[in-house]
Amino acid sequence: MSFLGGVDSSNGVILDPECALIGESVRGRILSFPFGIGSTVGSYVMYQLKLNKVAPKAIINRSAEPIVATGAIMSEIPMVDDIDISLISTDDRVAVNAADGAIELLDVTERHVVTSILRNRGKILILKRSNKVGSYRGSWAGVSGFVEKNETYEEAARREIAEETGLGDVHLSGRSSARSFRDDDNVWTVHPYLFDVSSRTVTIDWEHDDCAWIAPGELKKYSTVPGFHAVIKNLLEQTNS
Repeated sequence: MSFLGGVDSSNGVILDPECALIGESVRGRILSFPFGIGSTVGSYVMYQLKLNKVAPKAIINRSAEPIVATGAIMSEIPMVDDIDISLISTDDRVAVNAADGAIELLDVTERHVVTSILRNRGKILILKRSNKVGSYRGSWAGVSGFVEKNETYEEAARREIAEETGLGDVHLSGRSSARSFRDDDNVWTVHPYLFDVSSRTVTIDWEHDDCAWIAPGELKKYSTVPGFHAVIKNLLEQTNS
């Protein structure tokens, strides 16, 4: 986002035609965008917003750059960066702690789950969620579940595999860093694991209607839970590197 030419310094209205919020005012709101671009004069546009009492209340960036950072300092606008802004939606209520470089989505619940990808001779197992589960009915996913109290993520992954597939002879082949995805008022933080198994014979439980062993490239044919494609791609890339 460029403040020079992108925001009217007299009233705070966004002018940038490429911005989804064109025509709306930044006045008194928390403004979230990936990073700043444009002329260094943008810093002074931010200062003019402050003088005209139409500046944003705070700024959240994925990556700070000098123009916006300087403007925030000059204008005394709290600013944080290194934030996954894909988790923030317009009209969210957000608390910004600039001193600690942290934010909180006040009406959004974070839920930690494990997702295990089972692999056998180059194919991976996907499961179709039944109509008896509470979310994402009819969508395909890996072996997934919530983490119980006093349980490690790996312990949760192994328990879910036994419960949902009946497989007990599994070998942990890798894991990747947690990934978070926004879905309505929930942020799902997924902890992915890759297990190699010696058998493709599985016994699905009530949570699933069907299962399939597929090549990773075939996943695009299936309707999956949010973020599942990215989880598998990241997991296989990290474990094959």
